[in-house]
Amino acid sequence: MSMAKGAGMQETTARIRKFRDERDWKKFHDPKNLAASISIEAGELLELFQWMTGDEATRFAAEHRERVSEEIADVAIYLIELADITGIDLAQAIDAKLEKNAAKYPVEKSRGVWTKYTDLK
Repeated sequence: MSMAKGAGMQETTARIRKFRDERDWKKFHDPKNLAASISIEAGELLELFQWMTGDEATRFAAEHRERVSEEIADVAIYLIELADITGIDLAQAIDAKLEKNAAKYPVEKSRGVWTKYTDLK
């Protein structure tokens, strides 16, 4: 199931639905189970980097690109499906959240610091 480069979100969502529906898995894919699956897959992604320094993790990601890519894809597949079954336009939700974050983290106060927005001065 290779996907053409640059395939849009709608095409990707349709491919995920088709994969799921061919296997009759929709009955298992309710919001709670999908949210749990996102967390589980994110844990598997995190496990790849467990105990590494930032530099080691960067090197590992470059040297094990396929493994990292597969775990990222697992998280994304469940996330896209969760957005789909809840009727959330993922691209629109991302845009809205970026706008909110831009207001919470103005460049002049947050550039180069990790401080939470409630503590920015």
